[in-house]
Parts: sequence; structure tokens; C-alpha cells
Amino acid sequence: MIRYALKCAEGHEFDSWFQSAEAFEALSRRRLVACAVCGGADVKKALMAPGVAARDAAPEKSATPASDAPLPAAAPGPLSAPAHPAEQVLRAIRKHLAENSRYVGKKFAEEARAMHLGEKDQNAIHGEATPEEARSLIEDGIEIATLPILPPDKTN
Repeated sequence: MIRYALKCAEGHEFDSWFQSAEAFEALSRRRLVACAVCGGADVKKALMAPGVAARDAAPEKSATPASDAPLPAAAPGPLSAPAHPAEQVLRAIRKHLAENSRYVGKKFAEEARAMHLGEKDQNAIHGEATPEEARSLIEDGIEIATLPILPPDKTN
């Protein structure tokens, strides 16, 4: 496994792990590496310092007592904090959906069509649909919205 520091065309920086350098190159050529912030597929490797572990080397002992050693610089913020305002918006949308609608998974098109035809009671739902299913719903006058959010079972 190899970790790369990546940067998208919009300037967002993030890290990602790949099986190998060749795997990164293959995915990148197919535009399957996407920005973790904006989803853009124009992603390049960023400059990063290599992490090299010394073999059989004993850790260096500091001549300075621990109490006099300088403290490490404080992290810019908690790791759980969103790296970009867009993440805050996506988290708010995800929370709103979880609290105010029912997840129907891959049966979204089927459920939405049944409600539109009056076969099921109308209620707020969210789920997954293929582009073809979404296009068919729109063509039939069924109002839907595409959201850039992963379904619950595919998030980390």
C-alpha cells in the first residue's frame, strides 16, 4: 500500500491510499480518482516528504531533558472537523435526510413511482437510482433531486 498527498484543480488537498503506484496511475488515467472535497476528477499527486523508517536503528536519545524539550506544534483543529465548508453543507443535508425521510436504498425509483401513481402513501424518501432510472422518473413528471451524498452503507 502507498499513501499519496493529492491536490485537485480547485486547490483542495487530501491524502489517499492506493494498492501500488501503478494502481494510482491506472485509476488516474481512467479519471477514477476524485477530490474528497469537491468530487472533481482532475487530481494530481502533490509534493510530499517521504516517510522513511530506519531499520534496526535505536531511537535517538535527546540530550535535553523531556521537561525542556519543545512541545510539538498544535494541530490546526480537531480531525473530525470538516476540511471545507462544502463538507459542512453535505453533513447538514445528510443529517436532515436521516431525520426527515426514509432510506429505501436501490428501490428508490420503484418507491417514487408507486407514490406518484397513488399506489403508496406519499412520504419523504431518499435512496439510490441509476442514471437511466432517474431520467425515466423525470420524463414521467416525477420530481426528484440528485444529491452528492453516499448512501449510509457506503460511508466510512
